[in-house]
Amino acid sequence: MTATATPRPRIAVTLGDPAGVGPELIARLLSRPENTAAADIVLVSDEAELKSAGEDAGAPIAYSTDPAAGLPVLHGNGAARPAAAFERRKATEAGGRWAIANLAVALDMVKDGRVDAVLFAPLNKSSLHLAGMRENDELRWFEEVLGVRSFTSELNVLPGLWTARVTSHVSIADVDAGITRDNVVEAGLLLDRVLRDAGVAAPRIGVCALNPHAGENGRFGRHELDVIGPAVGDLAARGLDVAGPFPSDTIFLRARDGAFDGVLTMYHDQGQIAMKLMGFDGGVTIAGGLPVPICTPAHGTAFDITGEGRAATGSIQNAFDLAVRIGSRRRAAA
Repeated sequence: MTATATPRPRIAVTLGDPAGVGPELIARLLSRPENTAAADIVLVSDEAELKSAGEDAGAPIAYSTDPAAGLPVLHGNGAARPAAAFERRKATEAGGRWAIANLAVALDMVKDGRVDAVLFAPLNKSSLHLAGMRENDELRWFEEVLGVRSFTSELNVLPGLWTARVTSHVSIADVDAGITRDNVVEAGLLLDRVLRDAGVAAPRIGVCALNPHAGENGRFGRHELDVIGPAVGDLAARGLDVAGPFPSDTIFLRARDGAFDGVLTMYHDQGQIAMKLMGFDGGVTIAGGLPVPICTPAHGTAFDITGEGRAATGSIQNAFDLAVRIGSRRRAAA
């Protein structure tokens, strides 16, 4: 039998907020030949940003405007660069506008079917909101730009473990309203689907309870009895390997020891605290439910160390590897 080569995906890459560590992380990522050999990379940026990124990283970015050159291809964003340099280590309107302009071009490529995945370096939500983004976070903005009306969720990834959320960037006071049977089912289906896209043939999913001690049979709330438990039954009836709800203070111990490939959480910090404790320097966030995987490091812009050349590259490398893996499988399937 002849082995079929894994197709090279085409990945749009943006450098994130120019005030943070994103540009230098991308420069260091692309300084590794094995990375530039793994995908056809489209850099949505401009020459000035790439030059500055290379200087910060001590690793100039090799690129071309000619796709036939075998290098990452520079694709401009059409935005006017500010007369002065971007202010470092600070959330600014100018930085937010630049990051949005780059992402908008990447999303245009998604809509036109020109890329198989998107990788973006860390953003700063304050910068985005100063620049006029009305949505709570970039995922909701992605939905709006791409016209997605189905269920989406941020998923967080460590090697061997994924999480998805039923509710995400909402006040704790508003979490209760988002924990519905339909939402739990949609989030579980999404987690199963993205795990399969990433190459997990038969995902094992554990589901978090909302209340302490999983509600203790209704003593501390009935969500587990009336909503989450029935939703787990619905997912099992659809053929998913799913179990729960389990108390959130112990489920991640089981997940860490290999009991689950994915954990479905009810709200943001229920999973994020555990995941960041287990692997802050390697975590990845992926926007699930969109036409292509959109990946980014799980950490932020790290304004305090911008320009010092010491930002850890574990998360950006893992985010790139995940974009390549899922993008390749999608291209092969197409």
